[in-house]
Amino acid sequence: MKKMSKENSVFKELQKAFNSGVSYMLPAVVVGGIFLAFSLATGEATETGMSVTNPFMKNLLDLGLAGFGMMIPILSGYIAYSIAGKPALAPGMILGYVANNPIGEGQVKTGFLGAMILGVAVGYFVQWFKKFKVPNTIRTIMPILIIPIVTVFVLGMIYIYVIAVPIGIAMTWLVSTLKDLQGGSAILLGVIIGAMTAIDMGGPINKTATAFTLALMAEGVYAPNGAHRIAVAIPPLAMALSTFIDRKKYTAEDKDLGMSAFFMGLIGITEGAIPFAVKDVKRVLPAIIVGSAVGGALGMINNVEALVPHGGLIILPVVNGKLWYVLAMLIGTLVSVAMLHFTKPDLDESLLK
Repeated sequence: MKKMSKENSVFKELQKAFNSGVSYMLPAVVVGGIFLAFSLATGEATETGMSVTNPFMKNLLDLGLAGFGMMIPILSGYIAYSIAGKPALAPGMILGYVANNPIGEGQVKTGFLGAMILGVAVGYFVQWFKKFKVPNTIRTIMPILIIPIVTVFVLGMIYIYVIAVPIGIAMTWLVSTLKDLQGGSAILLGVIIGAMTAIDMGGPINKTATAFTLALMAEGVYAPNGAHRIAVAIPPLAMALSTFIDRKKYTAEDKDLGMSAFFMGLIGITEGAIPFAVKDVKRVLPAIIVGSAVGGALGMINNVEALVPHGGLIILPVVNGKLWYVLAMLIGTLVSVAMLHFTKPDLDESLLK
């Protein structure tokens, strides 16, 4: 009985930590998403993606990218802070940044999933570290010097040499597997690309799908990129539409974020769905994975080709098979929304205000 009570306590602590991380992360998501949407809307589609040439809009783009660059470190930092207080904040942010950027010999990046894991690890490591009995003269410098240095060093080395290595191996295997599938079923390939796109929303699995589709584009094969670019827009569009339709399932904060996610979906920024996934991973993640898989499969079946390495409706002028590009995106979005409608419970009236 005591064991179950302890497990429930840990689960509630983690739930609170994830909610705290999302709460502090939201302004960065909104600022980054809105600025990116406005700037990219003025850009031109090129072979390397959307190009923004207007100097003012380029500055706006850089501000938006800065907001997105801060998003994951803030998430990780405040997950750690919620568990262990101020001494965990800086290590959590530093390691969140590490997770979201290539590091080590294999230049591995684990994205928001890695940042969440590191945020939790930092929180509990610091919580354990704070229990050490030390002289008063040392205790004063523990939270600002000793704890941050030791935490970042220990968990950083474990991440780089233990965690990142198998992830790098897994990514290499995934690329190889996808290449072998190219000659097989178009439906299966579309499903796999779509699911990979949504599963970590801009993380290493998503980037593996991106690398695969870019490699095929270099060979003149554009259909897999079409499936991928359909799928990148579905998670944020689905979350936005769900907040618009199922008002009783989301807080006022979620509804505001839904509008930001809508704009991010239009310009193919998958990360717009991350805050929703962090708060309710067991319902949101399956819904957006299935929806993106459906969208990717429909794109492949109907031979939709995206000629640039970007996604969302913003690239419609440079898509072959425009009607099915839009329809596949819409159908995939509706599938995700339907799953959310039937799986997410209505919230208490006090949380809706």
